Amino acid sequence: EFLEESRISTLLNKYCRFLAIPVAFGKKKDWKDGKQVETDEDNVINDSEPIWTKKPMELKDEDYKKFYRDLYPMSDEPLFWIHLNVDYPFNLTGVLYFPKIKSNIELQKNKIQLYCNQVYVTDSVEGIVPDFLTLLHGVIDSPDIPLNVSRSYLQSDSNVKKISTYITKKVSDRLQGIFKNDRKDFESKWDDLKIFIHYGMLTQEDFYDKANKFTLFKDTDGNYYTYEEYKTLIKDNQTDKDGNLIHLYTTDPVAQYTYINAATEKGYNVLLMDGQLDCHFIGLLEQQIEKSQFVRVDSDVIDNLIRKENKKEVLLTTDQRNMLTGIFNSQIPSVDNAQFIITF
Repeated sequence: EFLEESRISTLLNKYCRFLAIPVAFGKKKDWKDGKQVETDEDNVINDSEPIWTKKPMELKDEDYKKFYRDLYPMSDEPLFWIHLNVDYPFNLTGVLYFPKIKSNIELQKNKIQLYCNQVYVTDSVEGIVPDFLTLLHGVIDSPDIPLNVSRSYLQSDSNVKKISTYITKKVSDRLQGIFKNDRKDFESKWDDLKIFIHYGMLTQEDFYDKANKFTLFKDTDGNYYTYEEYKTLIKDNQTDKDGNLIHLYTTDPVAQYTYINAATEKGYNVLLMDGQLDCHFIGLLEQQIEKSQFVRVDSDVIDNLIRKENKKEVLLTTDQRNMLTGIFNSQIPSVDNAQFIITF
C-alpha cells in the first residue's frame, strides 16, 4: 500500500505540505508527443514558507485569500481573517479565517489544522482553541505544543490554557476593531458572524463580557442595533406596567406576518430571531439583563403582549346580554340539527 504513488502523495501532502525544508517527490512531468514524461526538474510538493511564517505587513489581502483557497478549494471566500503572531510568554503563529456559513446545518468543526514547527499534528484542536472557535478555519503553529498531543496533556498544560485565552482575546479584539472602524461592513457580515458570536457568549463568560459591546440585534425591517441602542429605541413604548422592558421577536416573519403587522401598527418594534442558537441566546439575555423579557410576537393577542395597566373587569347587565344575544342570533345562518350557544 505504501509503495503506491497516490498513497505516498496523500501522506506527503498531509504531513509535509508546509515543512520548513523543500520536499521533492520524484521529477516534474511534462507532455511530449501526447505522453507524460519526466523532466530533470525536482517535483517539490511543499510550501516551505507559508503565509503564517511571514509578517502581516509583507502580505496582501490576495495572499490570505489564495492561502484559504489552497486549504479549502471548494469553499466560498472567507469573511475576514486574523493573523496570529506572539512570542511571549509562549510561541504561536497562524491565520484563522471566519468562513461564510450558507445555512445553520453546514456547521463543521475540525477545520483548523495544528502544526508544530510547520509539521502537521492534528485537526482536532478542542482544548487548544476555545470550543466556539473550532467553527473557524485556518492554521495554528506552536512549538510549545508537542507532536504527541493527548487529552490529559491539553487539560493540564499551562501554555495550552494561555494559548486558548490569547486566541479568544485576539478574536474579540478583531471583531471589536471591525465594528468600530467600519460598522456597515460589520453589519453586512452579521448574519454569518452571529452564530460564532452567540456560541461564544453562551459557552464562555469572558467572551460574553467583550462581545456584548458589538453584538447586534436585527429587526424585521433589516435595521441593526447594539443592545444599548435598541434599549433606547423601545424603552418608552415597550415597557410594561411592572417596569419590564419587553422585546418582541419573530422566529418566522412569513408565517407570523399578521402578528408582526399588528405589533408594528401599535408602534412596537419586532426583532428577527430565526437563528439556530437564538432560543438559547434569548434565555442568556434574560438572565444577564435585569427587568428584561423576550416575548414571541404570536404568543398572545397584541394587547396582552405588553400590559400597560391592570384591566378592570366589566360585567354586562341581563338586558345587555339579551340584546347582544338577539343580535348574534339574527346573523347566525339556519343549519339543520345545529344549536349555537352564545356566551360573553
